Order: sequence, then structure tokens, then C-alpha cells
Amino acid sequence: MINRKASAHWQGSGKEGKGQLTTQSGVLSDQPYGFNTRFEDKPGTNPEELIAAAHAGCFTMALAFQLQGAGFTATELRTESVVSLEKEGEGFKVSKSALTLTATIPGIEQAKFDELAHAAEVNCPISKVLNAEITLKATLSQG
Repeated sequence: MINRKASAHWQGSGKEGKGQLTTQSGVLSDQPYGFNTRFEDKPGTNPEELIAAAHAGCFTMALAFQLQGAGFTATELRTESVVSLEKEGEGFKVSKSALTLTATIPGIEQAKFDELAHAAEVNCPISKVLNAEITLKATLSQG
């Protein structure tokens, strides 16, 4: 089993308070977050942005492994994840993660590409942990 850690430190109320996020690797170290970075697009990060980064990265690596197993190597894979946060009752929920992939993979046919991209979409660990609608728009260009 592999364990990865991150921590949050918060001071103050929900709306006026401020927090910092730190990851085990140090890639985030006391990165500021708060109501304004989450709901008002102010500088800093937010949990949904981090989920989007995790999902894009996880899916893209999963696809690279799917391709490798099928005998293909991508020249380039570019994935964007848009995570949606919507009101639910008195709170909010992450309702979906929309993945958009642009891939250049020499020698692969569209049907095989679609099959492998779908397998990566449903089998990447972050897809499995999200209780949200996950969509994938995948575009293949022969390079």
C-alpha cells in the first residue's frame, strides 16, 4: 500500500478565515486557500482545483499504461479536467469532472484509441474515488 499525505491549517471563520495547504512532497508548502480562492477566483488554490489536477494527472498516466500494454506509445497526451462544484441543500458537492484529452499516438486506430481511453477513464484511481459524473472527450491526431 502506498500512502500520500497532505495537510490543511485553518484559522478563523468559514468566510473570513484563511488556510494553508501543504503536501508531503513539498510541491505545496503553506499554499494559501480560503473562501475568496474557492468562490471568488482570487490568487491561491482550492480543493476543487487540486482534485482537477489529480484527476487529469491520474487519467493521463493510466492511459499511458493502457497504451503501453497494447503496444503503443503516445507522442503526446494533454488532458484538462474541469471539476464542477454546485450547491446541494445547505452545502456544496463536486458534481462532475469533465476530462478533455488531446492525443497524438502513431499507428493507433480510432476504435482502439476509444477503447483504451475509456478503460483509463473508468480505471484510474482518482476516477474510482470520485462520487461524481465523469465525462471524457478524447481527440486523436495521427502524428
